[in-house]
Formats: sequence, C-alpha cells, structure tokens
Amino acid sequence: MDEDMRSAEKLADEVRELSMRLRLMGRNDLLLQAIGVPLLEELRIEAARGTLKPLFITSDYRFFVGDSSHEVLLSPVHKSVYLLFLNHPRGIEFKHLSNYREELMDIYLKVSSRLDVGKMEETIGRLTNPLDNAINEKCSRIKAAFYDLMDEYSASYYIISSRVSRQIQGSNRIWFQRLKLITLPRELVRFCNLPAE
Repeated sequence: MDEDMRSAEKLADEVRELSMRLRLMGRNDLLLQAIGVPLLEELRIEAARGTLKPLFITSDYRFFVGDSSHEVLLSPVHKSVYLLFLNHPRGIEFKHLSNYREELMDIYLKVSSRLDVGKMEETIGRLTNPLDNAINEKCSRIKAAFYDLMDEYSASYYIISSRVSRQIQGSNRIWFQRLKLITLPRELVRFCNLPAE
C-alpha cells in the first residue's frame, strides 16, 4: 500500500472518529456545518448511485426507469420541460426561463405530435412567464409521475428539485440563487430505443 493511500485511510479514520464524537455530544449541527451542504449533497449522490436505475429515453420520447415495465407517464409538455432541465445539469432559475423559451419550444416541437403551433407557443409562453404558475404545475406533475414508480428518496434524484446557493457581490450585497435542477447523474440518462426486458 503506497503512502498516499495510507494517509487517506488515516484521514478517513480521523474524520470517522471526530464525527462520532460530535454525534455522541448531540452536535449534528456542528457536524453539518463542518461538512457543508454542497459536500453533503455530493456524498448523498455517491451513496445513492449504486441503487439508482438508469432513465431510458426512447427515440419516440417515452421515458422508462430501469426497464420497459416502469414507464414514466407524462404528456408531451411535461416531457419537454423535463428534457430542458436534463439539458442544463447546473440548473435554471424559474425567473430566467424566458431565456430558454426558444430551446423549450424546439424540444416541444420534437416531442409533441400536435400540429397547432399557435397553441404550443401559447403553452411555452405561459411556462416561461415568471408571473404564471404553469411551470410549478408542470414540475408537480413530473414529481407525481416519478413518485408513482419509486420511493421518495430515490425519486428525489429524478425530479426537478431546488438548490439554493448564497451569492455575495461586493462587500455588502448578498442574494440567493434559486436553481431548479435534476440531480440524477447524467451517466444514468440513456437515449436509446426501447430497453431490453
């Protein structure tokens, strides 16, 4: 075993010991503060990675989790919203969705068999309007579709969820970026024909 490996294992033992001591003291708050929320999320993803199933997206835009018997039942507009967020792994703020209007429309045109482009443009207009609640309604429906197939913990990786990060500009201005994103590791998203049963 080389020196770096021994050193890493020794550090891991120290972290384990210190975290156990904090837990025994009832100070999970300090443990969380020491680890930090971004690292905690990375660890959570790493822990779940082994249990998450691939998301298959077929050429005709049907969504399956794991195999062809677990189809995520969504309408074309819901699929379009989902695909938009898959395209942006770092996330999108709802208030900036109008910047993605053209991309969302392009996706919707590919996914939908509707021929009424005027109605489709109206739908996309509502989705990208920060004063309209349509995007929240679509995200709720997407969430419900994944909850129908799996437990809440697993579904949290497949749904469009929130991540808030604190932003500091200059010395006296602080604001929060409220991103919406899909945390599913992208290597588990597979565009293909119908998966083998």
